[in-house]
Amino acid sequence: MKNFIDDFKKLVKLRLTLTVVFSASIAFLIGSRVQGDINWINWAILTVSGFLVTGSANGFNEILERDLDKLMTRTADRPLPSGRMKTGQALILSLFMGLFGTILLFNLNILTGALSAFSIVLYAFIYTPVKRMSPIAVFVGAIPGALPPLIGYFAAFDQPIISWIPIILFTIQFVWQFPHFWAIAWVLDEDYKKAGFRLLPTTKRDKISAFVVLFSTVLLIPVGLLPTFMGFGGLIVAAVSVAATLLFIWYSWQLFIKLDIASAKKVMFTSFFYLPLIQLTLLFDFIS
Repeated sequence: MKNFIDDFKKLVKLRLTLTVVFSASIAFLIGSRVQGDINWINWAILTVSGFLVTGSANGFNEILERDLDKLMTRTADRPLPSGRMKTGQALILSLFMGLFGTILLFNLNILTGALSAFSIVLYAFIYTPVKRMSPIAVFVGAIPGALPPLIGYFAAFDQPIISWIPIILFTIQFVWQFPHFWAIAWVLDEDYKKAGFRLLPTTKRDKISAFVVLFSTVLLIPVGLLPTFMGFGGLIVAAVSVAATLLFIWYSWQLFIKLDIASAKKVMFTSFFYLPLIQLTLLFDFIS
């Protein structure tokens, strides 16, 4: 049983899935402040279904890439390439999680369910194959990667209405993903090349790729100020966003100057804490 649990955690990419669920949950609480009260039952439904939907997308991703995962050091021990789990087993698990999670979200409201289904299709069946074709895969993957705040926010309403708040939550997470993914791609470039993945802007560790990483972090300054500019974020979230982004920019600048893996790791680790920090600060400094 322990071995199955360990393999299941790897199949759903547990840390990534929990990060996605966290993002959606914070957005749900922000949406709840807009509509006046928190429905904790719906929050629990979102949390469980968000885990299932994300785990499903990751499961389909690993099924499609099982032969490629054998080629890379960091993925060779996943349950499918290692042979500990059959493709049919992973398919049944992924289908069950996707269907059950999507049905739960449809029960909250149609828009939330539709976005969750769209995210599975876009991530698993479009982003996954594009990874071997072109660096544009990072842009494609950033779309489903930025949907959790939309899904979480709209889940807080019986009849969701499009407004600037969810759009800006989406935009922050969308832009953040570029320095985040490119830093990871820089660190793992040699391993990625074994499977034919082309994720850096120029497909190699060069000055242009480093500049694009730097430029994408600079974009987080105006994007991070949008909540305050649009009136639903206070001065605290603006200050925290600017301070965190300046640190982000500093490490990206070091990468641009040095073009080394050590600097890319600093960009990568900064990205890990940047997004939850901004989201939590916005939740507590939200102006309804």
